[in-house]
Amino acid sequence: MPETPLFGITGWKNTGKTTLLAALVTELTARGLRISTVKHAHHALDIDEEGRDSWKHRKAGSHETLVSSGRRWALMHELGEDETELSLKEIATRMSPCDLILVEGYKRDSHPKIEVLGSAMVTDDPIWTADPSVVAVASDTPQSGCRLPIFDRNDVAAIASFIVRHLDLPKNRNARDAAQ
Repeated sequence: MPETPLFGITGWKNTGKTTLLAALVTELTARGLRISTVKHAHHALDIDEEGRDSWKHRKAGSHETLVSSGRRWALMHELGEDETELSLKEIATRMSPCDLILVEGYKRDSHPKIEVLGSAMVTDDPIWTADPSVVAVASDTPQSGCRLPIFDRNDVAAIASFIVRHLDLPKNRNARDAAQ
């Protein structure tokens, strides 16, 4: 089975990465593609609430805790002191089959990415200047000297079309399934 393609939305803090990623999920799923997402957190991640039963399971020493309902499920895996964080590729292999995994974060990994730039940037050091895995820029400000494709960061349809072309994804999932 071929690897699911990864495509990143990267940038510095407060540039609109999450907003763009969420809009791309909406746009690409409307085109019939099955999209999954990965978000990297730089801090201790806790999706459970203190005092809940699943929290008690984890605090008691459970290596993995799965919480399930009729609408969703979540698996929490505790890393031991001798374990390291999973790589993005390892994470992708654990996800259910889909057409594309959109990634927020992992800015130093080598998967193709669009860098989100904006007037609210906390740095004047765009990632695209030193990272060949950045294949386009989405910005609300002009980017002088940038030879990459530059999109208005609010033009979600154009950005989605670029990603589909760049990764040679099917136009829609139903067309892909019918061809198999």
